[in-house]
Amino acid sequence: MTTKTALVTGGNKGIGLEIARGLRDVGFEVLLGARDPIRGKEAAEAIGATAVPLDVTDEDSIARLAEGIEVLDVLVNNAGILLERGAPPSGIPVQMLRDTFAVNVFGVVAVTNALLPALRRAPAARIVNLGSGLGSLAYAADAEHVYARNPLLAYNSSKSALSAVTLAYANELRGTSIKVNVADPGYCATDLNGHAGPRTPGQGAVAAIRLATLPDDGPTGGFFDEEGAVPF
Repeated sequence: MTTKTALVTGGNKGIGLEIARGLRDVGFEVLLGARDPIRGKEAAEAIGATAVPLDVTDEDSIARLAEGIEVLDVLVNNAGILLERGAPPSGIPVQMLRDTFAVNVFGVVAVTNALLPALRRAPAARIVNLGSGLGSLAYAADAEHVYARNPLLAYNSSKSALSAVTLAYANELRGTSIKVNVADPGYCATDLNGHAGPRTPGQGAVAAIRLATLPDDGPTGGFFDEEGAVPF
């Protein structure tokens, strides 16, 4: 049996590392993408993965990686940033939105487009984008919901945009064997939030691993946490 290959961007720590570990545990050859080659190598060696240098905001970095991958069974777009801390939307500099979208949205599109040929060569590829309940417009529109009281303009809107990006790819690829979904890891303790979340990175990885290993009759174009569907 041919070993399947998975790439996890931003995989050297936090939820990304746990996704990489989980996919390795179920038999994937895991490519662990990291901007820092030293940290990437250390993390990959710790879990039995292969480190690959990848900066999702650098076209040359993405192109070099894509050139070395002939077939890819799973792409997990996990790399993400959160730059704002406590400021209201009216106090967020526009440059902060640009920097956030560069990683959380444009980086996902750039990596996905570069690797789509390799994904098409796989028998039944899966693309999983790491979203957030903070990006749910349904939650944001409910004044009583806790997420409506957490107005992180740049981060939240980037995750809303990521859902739209996911749906666009899912619709384009709906006639193929490729499935594209958003995973909501929940509020996990990671570097992203100063380790403030009540959930562990391992718990946050569950939904992504499940979506990465969907059967042929699994969903596409959906938003899921470990318990089921999340409203867009």
